[in-house]
Formats: sequence, C-alpha cells, structure tokens
Amino acid sequence: MADANAAVLLVTASLVLLGLLAGLSLPWALLPVAVVAFIFVLARSLKARDESAQQNACVLVLGDLGRSPRMQYHALSLSRHGYNVTLIGFLGTKPHQDVLEDDRIDIIPISELKGIQVGPKIFRYASKVILQALQLLNVLLKMEDQAYILMQNPPGLPGIAVAWLASRLCGAQFVIDWHNYGYSIMALTLGEKHLIVKVAKWYEKFFGRFSDYNLCVTNAMRHDLQKNWNIRATTLYDKPPSIFRETPLKLQHELFYRLASVYPQFRACPENSKQNAELTKFTERNTKTGGVTTVAGRPALLLSSTSWTEDEDFSVLLKALEDYEGFVEEERNLPSLLCVITGKGPLKEHYKKIIDSKDFKHVQICTPWLEAEDYPVLLGSADLGVCLHTSSSGLDLPMKVVDMFGCCLPVCAIDFQCLDELVKHEENGLIFKDSSELSLQLKMLFSDFPNEQGKLSLFRQNLRENGQQRWDENWDHNVLPLLKEHCD
Repeated sequence: MADANAAVLLVTASLVLLGLLAGLSLPWALLPVAVVAFIFVLARSLKARDESAQQNACVLVLGDLGRSPRMQYHALSLSRHGYNVTLIGFLGTKPHQDVLEDDRIDIIPISELKGIQVGPKIFRYASKVILQALQLLNVLLKMEDQAYILMQNPPGLPGIAVAWLASRLCGAQFVIDWHNYGYSIMALTLGEKHLIVKVAKWYEKFFGRFSDYNLCVTNAMRHDLQKNWNIRATTLYDKPPSIFRETPLKLQHELFYRLASVYPQFRACPENSKQNAELTKFTERNTKTGGVTTVAGRPALLLSSTSWTEDEDFSVLLKALEDYEGFVEEERNLPSLLCVITGKGPLKEHYKKIIDSKDFKHVQICTPWLEAEDYPVLLGSADLGVCLHTSSSGLDLPMKVVDMFGCCLPVCAIDFQCLDELVKHEENGLIFKDSSELSLQLKMLFSDFPNEQGKLSLFRQNLRENGQQRWDENWDHNVLPLLKEHCD
C-alpha cells in the first residue's frame, strides 16, 4: 500500500510538471491533484475506520525534534493519557531521554531536503517545497489511521496543506499549534515585500483556516488570529515541565566538573588547588567527606540561550558586557562574570568571531552545546538569565524565559510587544530596551554579590513563592478538554 501511494504521488507530481511545461495555466495543471485527492477521499469514505485509531495521535514538526521542546512535551502528554504517538520531524539533535524511553512514542525521522540548487532563488525554493510536500505526504499516508494530527507552525510551508490533506484522507482531526507566523520570520531576511514572503503569508492564512482546532502561545496571538485571519484558537502558554527546578549544590558541582573537562572557563585557577579537594570555578568538593561548598569570591554565572537567528541581536549583550567590564574596573563591589550562551544556529560562528576578538579581564564568555538533560541543571545553577528574543511577529513569547522561571532564575529581557504576559518588571525580573540599560541592570543586580538582601534575591524569592503552573497541569486544563470534546 505504501509503495502504491508513493507511485501515485510520483505520477501526480510528474503530470503537474508536464502540464506546466506544456503551457497550461496553474489551475489546469493542478487538475491531476484534485482528481487524485477526490479518489482518495472517496476510497477512504468506503473503508471501515479502525476503532483503535481513536488512541493514535501524530505530532508533526518540520524542524529538528531535539530543538522543539514544546512538541516533545505534547508527545509526552498524549502518551501519559494513553495515546500511541507517532512523532515526526528532523533528527538533527537528540530528543529528550524521556521521549526516547517512552514505549508509546514512535519517532519517524524525515529528511531536510534541499531541492534543486541551481537557477533563480524562487525556483530553488519552490523545488524544495514540492519535494518536502511529497516526502511528508508519503510518510503520513504510510501511518496507521490517526485520531489527531498535531502540527507545529512555523514552519508551515508546505506542512499545513499536506497535513490537512492527510488528515482528511485518514479521518483525523487536524490541530495546528501556532508558535509564531512563518512569513514574519522569512521577512527578517527577505523583507516584507518579497514575493516569497507574500506567498507564504497568503498560504498560512488560507490553509490555516482548514484546521479543526488551533492552539497558540499567547493571548495576543489568539486575538490576532481571530481578528485578522478569522481563526479561533485556545491559548496554551508554554509552562516548564518538572525537570526545570533549582539545582542542588551537589548536582551543580557534578555538572560544572564535567563541563570543566571540555570548557576551560569552568576550571578553577591552578593556584587555588588544594589537597583532598575537587575544584571548579564555582564549587569545591571534599573528596574525603563528599561534601560540596561554594567557592568564596566566585564569579556570577550569567546564562542566555539562543537559536542564533536574526530575531536575537547578541551585539546588545556583548556591548553590555563591555560596559560591565568597565564598571568592575572602577568599583570593587562587583564580581567577575562567566556568561554562558547555549544553543545552535546559523549565526553562531558569526558571533563567536566577535566574542573571540574581545579582550576582557573580568568577563568570560562560553558558548557550549548542552545535552537536553544538562540544560535544566545549568539553568538551575545560574544567578541571572538574559533574553534577547524580540519576536518577528511581536506575538510569541520566549520559551527560554519560561524554563528559567521554572528554575526560579530571575531574568533581564529585552522589551517587545506582549512580553508583559510573561515578564513582570521589578517582580520576577527586569525589562530593558538597549545595551546601556542592560549594563546598568547588571551593575545594580550584581552589586555586593552575593547579596541576600538585594533585588536579585528578591526576584528569586518571588518566583519561589509564585508556585507557577507546570506543563502537565496546563496541558490537562487546556488541551485535554478539546480531545474529550471530539471523542464525545
């Protein structure tokens, strides 16, 4: 059956291309697609639906699964409620161990196809979209019948149309989880008036209305979807799972010691070595008793996480660190800083060259890639988080801040529309507009560090007392009722 589906797809695509080459208009060239879709729908309507499909759910992301935590959380939540989950996406980065070890979750990898690499840019992009569409439709049609196909957007081109078609063919409910608008991310590099951006916006708006249910990450996005696109959505805020929490000192030392074997920024100064002691820049373990203590006069640990994309300008942080370096030279009550920036992305090498050119004495910068299990441990060990996410649409919120708050880690975040849905200025962190404002915030927060009476400690205490909702509770409250509504 799977081979037959693949053959039909190949023949259909060939007929479309031949029609275009023969000079047919686009509607006539796409006629074979309409005919094949009609035949598939008719065939499915005559086929008895497998009752076991009610407990099957597909979670789909046209991106790296390991760097798509929210979709991994969806898969785990569905599994927790008895669903057999098919998780589809690129296998660039290892998913979380909980996903890999879950017997109810089956991962199906897809390839990140490049398309034709010659010719005009729009032609190359179109060939990539067509190949991805054919690959994705083939994978979706090979699956067992599903009750739900839950897809992340962005990226949604060509996934939204393909997933909708597959859901109609297998009788599934099609759910889109709106994280942002894909066209707005394209506009960062291509410009809003570029033809590809205009087509992407039309595509997202047109096919997005075909979904049966919609989730989104902020109330601002929910209102925008309803007002401008006539799409009704349920707000499902990002919430940290239970793995994000403050890290005990012993676990901090174990992580720092492992990182020190790879990254010299975590190593203790040689002149500080002691007998019967295992040292890092931040912690000390007595090898006889096993007790762990904090190193006196340690630097402050500043943490930021990024995908190294255009919507995060790290020159803002680097300029603030330059200013902070000057503050430390002038004042004695400020600590040295170790700034850790985690993540992978297209602009990482660009910023690494800038970082390597800096000649700091009191500030060190480290750019590691962490395993999924180590990331929450490092967050729970840090003193302050920094977020430079600005949102291409102004309607999504940075998940990294959600994770930081789960670890009771105060945050300095750059200002943008709807950020106040998450960061409360002077309550759980601070909001800044530029590098000079950020540098002054760093100076104020780290004054007399570590200061139990300072604002940094106050923000952390506020986060502890907040008792924020976790992912499982949030999902059960907002998503589970939609599934039960369909079953009823």
